[in-house]
Amino acid sequence: MFVPPVPDAVDLVLETATIMSVLAAQRYARVDAMRRELLAEAVGRGAGVLEIVERSIRLELASAMRVTEYAAGRLIVQAEALMRRYPHAWDSLAGGRMTEKHVEILVDLVDAVAPELRESIAASAVALAETESVGAFRRGLRDLIARTEAKTLDERHAAAVRNRHVAVDQGADGMGTLLLHHPIVELHAIYGRITAMAKVIAHREGETRTLDQVRADLAADLLVDGSTDCVPTAARGIRAQVVVTVPVLSLLEGDGRPALSHGAAPADPPVVEGVGPIPLETARRLCGGDAKWMRVLTHPETGIVLSVGRERYTPPAALRRLVTWRADRCMAPGCGMPASRCDVDHQIRWVDRGETSLDNNAPLCRGHHLLKDNGDWVVRQIAGSGGAIEWLSPTKRRYVVQPERRVPVFVTAAAGDGRPPPF
Repeated sequence: MFVPPVPDAVDLVLETATIMSVLAAQRYARVDAMRRELLAEAVGRGAGVLEIVERSIRLELASAMRVTEYAAGRLIVQAEALMRRYPHAWDSLAGGRMTEKHVEILVDLVDAVAPELRESIAASAVALAETESVGAFRRGLRDLIARTEAKTLDERHAAAVRNRHVAVDQGADGMGTLLLHHPIVELHAIYGRITAMAKVIAHREGETRTLDQVRADLAADLLVDGSTDCVPTAARGIRAQVVVTVPVLSLLEGDGRPALSHGAAPADPPVVEGVGPIPLETARRLCGGDAKWMRVLTHPETGIVLSVGRERYTPPAALRRLVTWRADRCMAPGCGMPASRCDVDHQIRWVDRGETSLDNNAPLCRGHHLLKDNGDWVVRQIAGSGGAIEWLSPTKRRYVVQPERRVPVFVTAAAGDGRPPPF
């Protein structure tokens, strides 16, 4: 006789989470039905009346649910989007295959896309939401939208960059926030340089400030004084580093080289680690700039260091760059820490005879690194997967984290098989 497995504590939590998704879907459906019913009574009475009725609906919903009118209005917008524009997302939520937070992200991001692109993006977004954590889904959906809109990315960036500015937002207790609205690549470079300099200062003997405090003080000193004289000598030579991944065909087009043939798929847009797609012209400028920009071309290159075996524990610079470029993020489930700020972990630990190699190294943030080495999780890189990491939890659940990119593998054609070599 078949005896069903007894649910454990995690199963019970997941069951409750699924029920919450199902109920959230029903709430969206009923909110939209309420809105349509009340709007139907105002049809034909003029645009001004409709606006008043819409406000009345928000007030009614906010009062009944004991939430703010803003929260009620947001709920109405999401409900209308799900029931009218993204029914597949509602079906997924109603089936407990995605969470309400996934839905909120989907509606917010896809609604901002040109109407003619929404349907194709939404279909892929639902599939992504059903497999990825909230953080990974947000990043993946933004990347999907950026790739879909890549044809107009240069034009939109050129228009947006004209709005760059600096502002001060006054806070409480004599504090405030300095806002710099600027191209994101340069902002990441600024943040990276200040962080690297702050780490040097924070590790000095007798330093009592936190890294955040040192970073803030350093930024203020540099802006006010306009020089690095106030910075310790050890931190003065630090420069920013940003990883720019550029498909080689993107660089070739427009440089007097043949463009893609008519009907061919356009090359993927350039990507900055921790940022996402950037305008092609920005990538061309960075890849022609000085050595502070690390260029990784997704095209055959020689001299890649794949392993140093047991000869040294610390990965050589070239191997570390390749490991972090492949992953892009911490390789723990759902973590969004950029790989450049992570430790390079040995899945098979060095003390257990693990090697320093691409097949045994992956970036983990400090917290997940400590958890992996000191907790009851079993973590391994899946052989032949191109860098996928399997996490086996203490309750024996399996989570697989895929790297952002694959390292190209090149196979020469067998002699006499009639096929040309791949490159």
